[in-house]
Amino acid sequence: METAFVKSENIDNGIASIRFFHPASNSMPGFLLKKLENAIVEANHNNNVKVIVLESEGRTFCAGASFDELIALDNMDDAIEFFMGFARVILAMKNSKKFILTKVQGKAVGGGVGLIAASDFVMATDKAAVKLSELSIGIGPYVIAPAVKRKIGVAAFSEMSIDATRWFTAFWAREKGLFARVWDNEQQLNEEMGLLANKLSGYDEQATASLKTEIWKGTENWDKLLYEQAQISASLLLRDYTKQKLNSFKK
Repeated sequence: METAFVKSENIDNGIASIRFFHPASNSMPGFLLKKLENAIVEANHNNNVKVIVLESEGRTFCAGASFDELIALDNMDDAIEFFMGFARVILAMKNSKKFILTKVQGKAVGGGVGLIAASDFVMATDKAAVKLSELSIGIGPYVIAPAVKRKIGVAAFSEMSIDATRWFTAFWAREKGLFARVWDNEQQLNEEMGLLANKLSGYDEQATASLKTEIWKGTENWDKLLYEQAQISASLLLRDYTKQKLNSFKK
């Protein structure tokens, strides 16, 4: 079986590529979330990097939280810490002075949708359906809610989170603002993202950093907010009902 990883690579013209992979449809256990957070922070602090491109390998963009890890959690502290893994990645994306462009080649669930929503600009293929399935297993998309609501609005977030077993198409996601562009295939996605990244890498750094600050204005309290959201998720996760649901879904 292939090994999970997060790989960072500095490309010509100040473009940093951050790629992640997990053999279980790019699901995200705690250690992988930490690696992803660190990679984003390091790219932000690298003076040679002008723009960050986030992507995953395989057919699925990200299946969200690792079910194996969710099932194994048995106390409040560890459960909060797990959900804070997603929170810290979102905070690292928000706090980065460099724009984060994300390529979505396939489906995204739960926390994967959170990564998309925390990106500054997203391009996807027409196969990139999205889903917030948390309610169907007894929890909810609390940690990612601020990012998703900020991106697509309360109405669309409510539709996704309440209709928790429905796949929403890439074109629905573009209409709601989650995706900026949708392309017919992955080759076109890669080409168009490359063109945009190269354009941005040539822009003035102070101007792009100032625009990033403007775009994220109003999120200054997210450190506290996302911790509170992680507490809600953790308390719901530890119930017998949720554990039974997780086990049945895994089977």
